[in-house]
Amino acid sequence: MEKNNRHKNKNFFFKKYMGKLHLWFGLSVGICVFIVALTGTLYIFKDEVQGLLRKHAIQLKPETLAEQPMSIDALSRIVERSLGDQYPISSVEIALDKNKAYKFSYLEKNKKAWNYFEEFKINKSVYVNQYTGKLLGVYDEKYDFFTLMRYIHWSFLLNSGWGKYVVGIPVVIFIFMLISGLVLWWPHNKKSWKKGFVLDWKNVKTWKRKNYDLHRVLGFYTSFLALIISLSGIYFAFPYVKNTFNLISSGARYLPKEKKIKSAITFSPSNISVFDSSIQEVREHYPHSSRFRMPLNGKDRKGHQLDNIPIVIYEKSGKVGDRNQMVFDKNSGELLLNKPYQQLNLSQRYAHANYDIHTGAYWGLFSKILWFITGLVCTSLPITGFLVWWGRTHKKKK
Repeated sequence: MEKNNRHKNKNFFFKKYMGKLHLWFGLSVGICVFIVALTGTLYIFKDEVQGLLRKHAIQLKPETLAEQPMSIDALSRIVERSLGDQYPISSVEIALDKNKAYKFSYLEKNKKAWNYFEEFKINKSVYVNQYTGKLLGVYDEKYDFFTLMRYIHWSFLLNSGWGKYVVGIPVVIFIFMLISGLVLWWPHNKKSWKKGFVLDWKNVKTWKRKNYDLHRVLGFYTSFLALIISLSGIYFAFPYVKNTFNLISSGARYLPKEKKIKSAITFSPSNISVFDSSIQEVREHYPHSSRFRMPLNGKDRKGHQLDNIPIVIYEKSGKVGDRNQMVFDKNSGELLLNKPYQQLNLSQRYAHANYDIHTGAYWGLFSKILWFITGLVCTSLPITGFLVWWGRTHKKKK
């Protein structure tokens, strides 16, 4: 009997201190969690919404199609003359579907800037009919709704290099809160189990109890997916999280670095440009892929100088996880590397898939819907949690 009482007392004190930590952590980072959850939820269906809003720019009219597209150099000159921007075109994204327009991108950053608006000097997308050279749509991605949602979610519109830590720390605390919430949810006897799974409000009259049940029950049902979303989020923010996963999955802390490769040929043996010859080879090697992206300014997305022309080929529409890589010599156009995603080790494949897992795209539309619902619940948890605290500290005097 005494042993049972001791066990109950230990559980009571454990839950009591867990409850206090859950409360004070929640009050300290609640606003941050609300913002991160809301912006992430709004971003989930970005591709679907933009696909509809930009359909006139993406989808080409049948009467404008031709056997061969214009060269990349010719299209680039048309875009640069039309826009007159001081920055060069950074890349082009080409769909394997010949009925879709080329997307030229401008992206230039100031890494020393302290906020998003000063960091991104330019971020534009230009859709061009590759057969006629006609500009079909110009979008300033810097002020696009979904881009703003992404960078509020990523860095609270601070510099993206260090702002991710400002977001990452509250997310780490949120992970603890999800675990502590499960501890607090755990029923203490068989009679309490039903209340942990259902919202039974037949005999409940007060808003406080209804709010408490919403916080407790919805929090339980979404806790597993919320943990996946949160862990995949801090994978981006903190290198030690990525390194730990690499060590567990592949036995090495760091992802393998690409070896520098060079061609012995220093000139192009044909009249066709290296960009166009590279595009032809990509189409031949991966005819059933979704799209591919090719840098045009000699830099990668982080602004690092490139020795060659690396082309990333995405297998499926709406996903970035399954991606192949081809590398061409920037002078001769010679194929230096062809690496299908099947050749990557587990940690490399996960590194590519983490974005799809985080956004819910990895398992298709069904998982996106689940992620969206989970995101809405996570957005509500700081609100219902605050109301639980408010209700307990502001009781009506009898």
